[in-house]
Amino acid sequence: MKQLVILGGGYGGMRILQRFLPNQLPEDVQITLIDRNPYHCLKTEYYALAAGTISDHHVRVSFPEHPQLEIRYGDVTNINMDEKKVEMLNQEPIHYDDLVVGLGCVDKYHNVPGADQYTYSIQSIESSRRTYETLNNLPANSVVGVVGGGLSGIELASELRESRPDLRIRLFDRGEIILSSFPRRLSEYVQGWFETHGVEVINKANITKVEPNILYNNGEPNPCDAIVWTAGIQPNPVVQKMEVEKDSQGRVVLTPHHNLPGDEHVYVLGDCASLPHAPSAQLAEGQAEQIVQVLQKRWKGEPLPEKLPRIKLKGVLGSLGKKHGFGLVAERTITGRFARLLKSGVLWMYKYHNG
Repeated sequence: MKQLVILGGGYGGMRILQRFLPNQLPEDVQITLIDRNPYHCLKTEYYALAAGTISDHHVRVSFPEHPQLEIRYGDVTNINMDEKKVEMLNQEPIHYDDLVVGLGCVDKYHNVPGADQYTYSIQSIESSRRTYETLNNLPANSVVGVVGGGLSGIELASELRESRPDLRIRLFDRGEIILSSFPRRLSEYVQGWFETHGVEVINKANITKVEPNILYNNGEPNPCDAIVWTAGIQPNPVVQKMEVEKDSQGRVVLTPHHNLPGDEHVYVLGDCASLPHAPSAQLAEGQAEQIVQVLQKRWKGEPLPEKLPRIKLKGVLGSLGKKHGFGLVAERTITGRFARLLKSGVLWMYKYHNG
């Protein structure tokens, strides 16, 4: 039996399982999925979990069941490509014939002193739970600082505003306006929503240091009762340790077929892969679709195309609480209730097809 090992049951890992199971997997292939959680987590909704507007079970989807699928729970500590095995914490190593690395990301603190010690995170379900507990135990009129004006920071700040209108929320964004890389109309809409709803947006921010309950912006102290960091990501530490070629962001450089240049049996997808687009759930799923096609051809001994089609992304959708949203779909800016309904519909469809 060939052993296909998938590290991480995120969006990419789940798409691979969805395409192979129940009846597209060759009879001589066994899949082993390794994840620290006993369920697939909807990472794009962690902001709502941390804000307290949804419960834990809303961000969990069960893994599929199949005779040719084994699920192992635990922490990966190392990938030994010479011996083709995955080393685990307090467990026996797992050997593979083909390996898909989709271990996701962790926060990137940009060498800001104290940021890793004195801020909260929404990068994992465990950290989102801790953030929820802290934010929702704050007394009225407490100050919450959210560092990072990207999609995660915007959604967290807006959701928290609806969940806890008694809190004073400050969103620190390094751009001249929120979402400065997006069309101006969209940026102005989001910035205007925050101004209307009493969220203080601090533009041109430069966080230089974090101390307990103090955020230093351009050297000036900003007292906060809680600080949440959403200002960048980097690959999982296991991937950081891999002695392979990487780009300036620490992501793994791949061939057009998504495998390592020197090893056609190791594939990397999602936040750990160096690709032309910014990391996203859509991108991980698009990669997964192509990795499945490549594996099927290699298992059959068929030649691979020189190039694979460019992964097409449908756009970006973000929420501003439960009733408003924003997005960029087919290069068209959408705002307001329609954008929020569209995002809710996409989430419902995803859970319907994977639940």
